[in-house]
Amino acid sequence: MARITIADIARRAGVSTAAVSYALNGRPGVSDTTRELVLQIAAELGWAPSSAARSLSGAYTETVGLVLARAPETLGFESFYMQFVAGIESELAARDYGLLLQVAPDVDAELRTYRKWRAARRVDGIVMVDPRVPDPRLDLLVGEDALPAVVVGDPSLSGGLTSVYTDDAAAVRSCVAYLAELGHRAVAHVTGPAEFGHTHIRDDAFAREAAARGLTVEVRRTDYTPEAGVTATRDLLARDRGAPGGVTAVVYDSDATAFAGLGVAAELGLRVPDDVSLVAWDDSPLCRAAFPQLTALSHDVAKYGAHVARRLFERMAGEPAASYRDQTPELRIRASTAPPALAG
Repeated sequence: MARITIADIARRAGVSTAAVSYALNGRPGVSDTTRELVLQIAAELGWAPSSAARSLSGAYTETVGLVLARAPETLGFESFYMQFVAGIESELAARDYGLLLQVAPDVDAELRTYRKWRAARRVDGIVMVDPRVPDPRLDLLVGEDALPAVVVGDPSLSGGLTSVYTDDAAAVRSCVAYLAELGHRAVAHVTGPAEFGHTHIRDDAFAREAAARGLTVEVRRTDYTPEAGVTATRDLLARDRGAPGGVTAVVYDSDATAFAGLGVAAELGLRVPDDVSLVAWDDSPLCRAAFPQLTALSHDVAKYGAHVARRLFERMAGEPAASYRDQTPELRIRASTAPPALAG
């Protein structure tokens, strides 16, 4: 099949080849509407600059891309990505690189962004977060013309691409074991969106460890928003309040939902940890500012982001794909957990 040229794109778009060149190279000289049209047609036709042209021009953008397919309002309270991006930026700044960060409403919009970036060679590499099961993005990040990429997630979710991950399964097991050793027999897991791969890993580890220790488990799924945390916690604790065998400990997959759960417990007149123990994930400053301070599965998120950036630079330099374990979140025990009160 003949290689798609800028002349082909120009004919389809009804503009000059110069206008196409300006649009594809991110240069001034065309309107935003024309630029968007050219990038869309280039992506549809599968255009990519020839390797010879890139070599001759030394066409490096000195930019890496990250798309967050999350509702914009959720990023204001989800501290994970603020810390993660800060870690990435620390490595980029040392190399005079920039970060092109885009928030998309859903995965389809994220896919369109990847196509545009690939067609225009807008970035030199991509950080892909929140791997899904299955994940349609992986197909765009493999092949001869694909941009170098690093998947932030377990190797089982990376489709053979370079991955950097935390051992979430081991962290979950340590948390469930700790609660069992305290004497809790009925525990709840307020988990994340079903489509996220790490949700499956955490859910599976939680269920297996609880079964091995003879615990009963209640599961509530959320989208990580405080509102969802409130709903899940109220459903769990209001129903079980005072009932024999009711939930005495709740583990949350995010700080925001855990903090919301702390408020629900107070609203219901339940004392933390005397009546119910609470455990958070990520251990942002929010956990240490809470009263009582929240026990949490803690890891250095900024360091994690820096590690991801270093591995991306290796991929951009031609290193083969590989998987790298960054860390295992560590249980930091604080005032929100204790042995359950004796019944009666």
